[in-house]
Amino acid sequence: MTHDQTRFDLDANDASPPVLSVEGVVATLTLNRPAHRNRLEAGDLLSLLSQFEQVNADPGIRVLKLTANTKGQPRPVFCAGYHIGSFSEQDSDPRLFERVANALAALRPITVCALNGSVYGGATDLMLACDLSVGLTGIEFRMPATALGLHYYPGGLQRYVARLGLSGAKRAFLSARPFTADMLWHMGCFEALAAPEDFDIAVDHLVNEIADLAPLAVQATKQSLNEIASGQTDLDAMRTREAVTSSSEDFAEGRRAFQEKRKARFAGR
Repeated sequence: MTHDQTRFDLDANDASPPVLSVEGVVATLTLNRPAHRNRLEAGDLLSLLSQFEQVNADPGIRVLKLTANTKGQPRPVFCAGYHIGSFSEQDSDPRLFERVANALAALRPITVCALNGSVYGGATDLMLACDLSVGLTGIEFRMPATALGLHYYPGGLQRYVARLGLSGAKRAFLSARPFTADMLWHMGCFEALAAPEDFDIAVDHLVNEIADLAPLAVQATKQSLNEIASGQTDLDAMRTREAVTSSSEDFAEGRRAFQEKRKARFAGR
């Protein structure tokens, strides 16, 4: 994957598996079935797994932005979740969606969900699997698993409790009631809650701030925080990460920049 790829515009007539593009140190993954509210089919999930591997294999990528093509929709929908018809397919993998969400949560780069529309079903877990999110005003978030007769998969339940707290997770699953964008904002789910005219600016501001951080330190810290949250704390591994960053060129550059009162130029070494 090269870093001279540029962004491109998707229109309302486009329909495809998720689209991956790279600009500088930022990769963007765009869900791209706007006419079907960006529902995810089995092929889309397999594409996401492959794209996650591509992103992880490219050390130059520091941030992954997950967003959706909502052009032409009467009300923006980031994702309507997994295509219900796929559950009835004879060769369907019942754990495929969980693998995708877990892989997203474990990605090396910092992940930002640009939630530019309402989100439903399993797609709510894609938002929760991202490290940080920016929300669009007026959207809703709903998990209808129990309304469909489904016990949700373990990884998703763990993320719900970790991100929304036990009370929020119980509300989501035991009532199937939607959350408004304001509710999610007050629960601490968003770094920013922006109106449509300000949304892209808010997302870019957050992405650029993350991209300017020391990549070795921020990625190692993400890994340690995720381990703590999952109850898999490994103090020896954390000490090793601490030692690696303490002896890195980035840390030396960060100290120099602080003393010289300038912006640090981190190389990821």
